[in-house]
Amino acid sequence: MPFDVRRFDIYRKVPKDLTQPTYTGAFISILCCVFILFLFLSELTGFIATEIVNELYVDDPDKDSGGKIDVSLNISLPNLHCDLVGLDIQDEMGRHEVGHIDNSMKIPLNQGEGCRFEGEFTVNKVPGNFHVSTHSATAQPQNPDMTHTIHKLAFGEKLQVQKVQGAFNALGGANRLSSNPLASHDYILKIVPTVYEDLSGRQRFSYQYTVANKEYVAYSHTGRIIPAIWFRYDLSPITVKYTERRQPFYRFITTICAIVGGTFTVAGIIDSCIFTASEAWKKIQIGKMS
Repeated sequence: MPFDVRRFDIYRKVPKDLTQPTYTGAFISILCCVFILFLFLSELTGFIATEIVNELYVDDPDKDSGGKIDVSLNISLPNLHCDLVGLDIQDEMGRHEVGHIDNSMKIPLNQGEGCRFEGEFTVNKVPGNFHVSTHSATAQPQNPDMTHTIHKLAFGEKLQVQKVQGAFNALGGANRLSSNPLASHDYILKIVPTVYEDLSGRQRFSYQYTVANKEYVAYSHTGRIIPAIWFRYDLSPITVKYTERRQPFYRFITTICAIVGGTFTVAGIIDSCIFTASEAWKKIQIGKMS
């Protein structure tokens, strides 16, 4: 007798004339298919979409930056002439630059009475400060007005990721127009290195920061009031990393198989219970009639 490979069939077929369709079974089957379709679409949406996973660690993520951080500053001083506005940079490595002008632009406001300063520059990865003041002016004004609005202060690359809600421009929109015109403003920044890694493995390096501020009147050694807008910064040793991930394909297939198999199994148990109870009830009714 030749070997019959059909012996290994664990899915034996039952002839149709030995099966009995019911309205309950049809209703459960329709519900079962709708439920499977709903779960399948939900899993498919989750598989196509990406998720952002964040982690914290202690390290300098951007070792190729040469120990520098890019800074972008945009600030308006509506009551201070552009000839008087300057940017000074200093830090604990000995850098002391007065009147920084590289990659900067001054735009007159209010018919020349005010000024909008836009600049991009780098700072060292050590505690320091940069400040907007009249220190670089040829002649110091009598009553410099330091009321201002900060449009942008950002560090590192610009991240345009909807799912990442961070303090990359925490001072954006800060309005000090109603403050004392002769007051100095201290913004104390704690900069947190931030890394974003997309699905391709490409990394972008940016910085978030928290800010605290105070307002005071500062006098020089001659007794004159020389206000300034100070941004004092320090770096946090903690790095925040955002990683873009997508569900593995094998996990998606496993989930779909579990949904289909589990739904059919549960639906079969429910249908079997209902059918058995229905047959038992019929027998009880026949017994009462006889």
